[in-house]
Amino acid sequence: MTPKVFISYSWTNQAHQELVKEWADRLLADGVDVVFDMYDLKEGDDKYAFMERMVTDSDVTHVLLICDKGYAAKADGRKKGVGTESQIVSQKIYKKVEQSKFIPIVCQFSEDREPCVPTFLQSRIWIDFSSLEMVNQNWERLIRLLFGKPLHEKPKLGKPPACITHDAATPSSPAQAKYRSLRQAILEEKKGISLYRRDFLEACIQYADELRVRERPNVEKLGEKVLEDCGKLVLVRDHIVDWVLLEAEAAPSSDFSEALIDVLERLRELKSRPSEVNQWDPAWFEAHGLLAYQTFLYIVAALLKAGAYEDLHSVFASHYLVPSTERYGEKRFERFDSFYAHSETLQSVLAPEGKRLLSPAAALVKRQANREDLRFGDIIQADLLVLMMAFITPETRWYPEMLYYASYSNEFLFFVRASQHKNFKKLATITGIHDAEALREAVKEGHERLNTRKWDVHFRVGGSFWDYMNMEKLDTIK
Repeated sequence: MTPKVFISYSWTNQAHQELVKEWADRLLADGVDVVFDMYDLKEGDDKYAFMERMVTDSDVTHVLLICDKGYAAKADGRKKGVGTESQIVSQKIYKKVEQSKFIPIVCQFSEDREPCVPTFLQSRIWIDFSSLEMVNQNWERLIRLLFGKPLHEKPKLGKPPACITHDAATPSSPAQAKYRSLRQAILEEKKGISLYRRDFLEACIQYADELRVRERPNVEKLGEKVLEDCGKLVLVRDHIVDWVLLEAEAAPSSDFSEALIDVLERLRELKSRPSEVNQWDPAWFEAHGLLAYQTFLYIVAALLKAGAYEDLHSVFASHYLVPSTERYGEKRFERFDSFYAHSETLQSVLAPEGKRLLSPAAALVKRQANREDLRFGDIIQADLLVLMMAFITPETRWYPEMLYYASYSNEFLFFVRASQHKNFKKLATITGIHDAEALREAVKEGHERLNTRKWDVHFRVGGSFWDYMNMEKLDTIK
């Protein structure tokens, strides 16, 4: 259905009339039928009758109330019995019609930054057209509203989460008490911190290991089982991230980096089948694969936040021992891309009805992004850094699923700041490449090696990886 709008405005001055006409012309160009006095009111017509007829006309789907100081003053003056400006929609007429028909368009603000709208409109949600920039920013919002195609539609009611539909309770975490002891030891600079750390990390891994599948699960409800276990394993993610932030920000000890590599290796082992399981399906261990994947990204984000760039370099440069149940032939070690995980099992429980998610794993990470100190945007930036490292590390591959949630408006500040030489040195410490041009060449080669041109077109909706990484401007400001 073609929307039909009537424009109500005050003849404040010639410039304002011309501006409103410009908007009317633009609406027509965008397929909106417009009733406007400059188009439709002829000599001899009663302008007051015309205005009230248009407001109450059932064929008019919306009335745009162009609100500036003059419009507000005339409307409020009519309410108080002063003046006869019937070209302004009165409160009486306003009450005769469904209120959703009226859309206030704010053109001016008062000195105290309040929108200039009539008193009877002050509770209504309005659209800001107070400057050319705001018009351009909000124009699509207006058009979508007129056509009944909002940018954000309420999704269908989904299924209750697994924690509600299952009787299984989340077990308590013994690691919490051990973390408090470790934190106290670090802050008080006690001796034997490595012992406190070992006890804490061992408790984290043991908690996660107890949730590993060791008996054949109900495959018909495997998606619900994986989602339930992922919910329980968030505790482990948060314990480990709390530890990383604590040690990385509080003058880390010399063995912190080594402990970090060790815990990553232990997380990687959780992705594999337990040695006592002889018949299995890889999907049984998806929850722990997603734990390792998500925690790895959180660790990268935490180290960025803490400014632990040498530790980040160590994470990316290290080789990780392959779990014993996955060692075949000569392969004994892997690189950081071994933490990558994908999930099809979660498609059945996370995707809206009748739709498919581009990445159930990324949807899970977004859903579980509940930390105040590391937001989901920080995790997307971490994923971008991992991708850069995959570009410049020849034997690795990485598919940046978090970037499905990036958009044109995203700015990844770590890369933006690397335009400055002092901040580029931080990136250089992580990558091990201290010349910006050499880094650009390495990233270009990585694009070719990973053949990113064939990657999903959805990545190109928001922007290119090259632009996200601010490659052209790296180290251009001294």
